[in-house]
Amino acid sequence: MPGFALLFYRVLLWTLLAGLLTGCGRVPPPPGDTGELVVLTLNGPTTYFLDADDEAMGFEHDLVTAFAHQQGWTVRFVVVDSLDSLHARLARGEAHMAAAALTPSIEKIGGVRIGPVYEHLRQWLVCGAQVLPLPRSTAELDKLRVEVVDGGAGSQWAQALRPPALGRGIRRMEGATPGELLERVSHGLSDCTVSDERNLAIERNYLPGLQAAFEVAERQPLAWLVSPRLESGFARLLQRFFGKAEAEGLVAQLRDRYFGHVSRLGEVDVLNILRLRTERLPALKTHFYLAERQTGIDWRLLAALAYQESQWDTQARSFTSVRGIMMLTERTAEHLGVVDRTDPRESILGGARYLLQLRDALPEAVAEPDRTWLALAAYNIGSGHVEDAMRLARKQGKDPHQWKDLKEVLPLLSNPRIAAGLPHGYARGGEARALTENVRIYYDILQRYEPLQSQGASWLKRLLKP
Repeated sequence: MPGFALLFYRVLLWTLLAGLLTGCGRVPPPPGDTGELVVLTLNGPTTYFLDADDEAMGFEHDLVTAFAHQQGWTVRFVVVDSLDSLHARLARGEAHMAAAALTPSIEKIGGVRIGPVYEHLRQWLVCGAQVLPLPRSTAELDKLRVEVVDGGAGSQWAQALRPPALGRGIRRMEGATPGELLERVSHGLSDCTVSDERNLAIERNYLPGLQAAFEVAERQPLAWLVSPRLESGFARLLQRFFGKAEAEGLVAQLRDRYFGHVSRLGEVDVLNILRLRTERLPALKTHFYLAERQTGIDWRLLAALAYQESQWDTQARSFTSVRGIMMLTERTAEHLGVVDRTDPRESILGGARYLLQLRDALPEAVAEPDRTWLALAAYNIGSGHVEDAMRLARKQGKDPHQWKDLKEVLPLLSNPRIAAGLPHGYARGGEARALTENVRIYYDILQRYEPLQSQGASWLKRLLKP
């Protein structure tokens, strides 16, 4: 009987422990012991999200993955639903670190350590189009419905307001994300919220009417947070990684990859593509789907290029006699076998094949997504002029295989003194840069609202991967 009782109590103890571990989360061993880094994050356009093939990507995702790769570790991302949950789970040691565009608050996170600061972003009070006149100071907020993410920079700002009564009138939204609150503001469900400048720039491309009222604080630091259970050696690994990442240009490359294009469009541009997406695009989708199947290029990228070229007008024509929805020259159309440039099916298929040819003609050293951006620039000015830009970039000590460097030298192609020394001469390089950056934004917009047609398109699987 004593043996049975001992066995019973052991089973009961393990059952209770299993319940506790299930309810509170398991504490992972140090990554140096297992080779796995466990990271808490939030879903969002500036942090971590899934692409059309359900593969993870995002600025924080790529940066963390690069850090883990440098140490020889794999990464397991755990997506949580709120900042409060992230802070609490990290404080309990349920992950090794957290990466989610975090503005650390010592009071909030207690024993959790702060990693190296890798960015500083301005925080804005953002109001909807219905708020007129725009408030220019906190003294003008008393009659407005202001919502902030609980535990975020906006919540910290509200707590510090004087008089304190003003801050208590601001609603702290538990479990909300910055993007959700900006959407509520855009739809008039609340008047204002607080957002960092980067998130605002991205969401403005999808949500019309957002207005930056005033800065609520000085530039706030972004940093990763580290579990209190890890030894100080982990913090030294982070320091070394960020030092190397900044020196080698990795951080700058990722910034450009995810955010280098997001601030180009004005509100009129956003409203126009959202309107024409319902008025003109439906009749053209069949042709874009066919072009995707034939070339492996995401149809939404082709549609974004067509919108930039013609605003999806099948009869479009320029003063230089380029015609059709993809604005093909007569010479290019003849090369591609396009008989009628105003036939949307012919034009879209021809434009897709042409973009594929331009992409395949680039040097093998040009990786995605830069390969796509360079091909778009070549679509505008031709491969020869892009080669000239690459020569200029190399001469200036820049990387000719990266879009972030090449777009800096493209406008120089229109300088007569510089163009005279180039094999292909003068070109409107600034126009090619503008086209490419605009297409990147239009593609982002279409990815948000339109599903991928052919799952596993060969080009898309490589697109936007570090």
